[in-house]
Amino acid sequence: MLELNRIDFERAGTGRKAGYKFLIEFALGRTVNVLSGIPLAKDLADTMLADVAIKEILVKGNYEVALNTRFQLSIKNVTPVAPAEEA
Repeated sequence: MLELNRIDFERAGTGRKAGYKFLIEFALGRTVNVLSGIPLAKDLADTMLADVAIKEILVKGNYEVALNTRFQLSIKNVTPVAPAEEA
């Protein structure tokens, strides 16, 4: 969890009083949900996929990047565990 500064969003003119809320789903290095209605989420996804080091990580599994209304950014590895790895 990364706490972002609400004031920075407000100064940049991108913050709303209630904050932003979005979820970006990555599967094997690609976004799987539609982000066209949320410019901030689309820009973040595009930036992450353009970075070679991040793209290298994203192609190895499934991840969720979420921002809540309190400007807390979280990144979760949601790659399913293979049955052989559970034991």
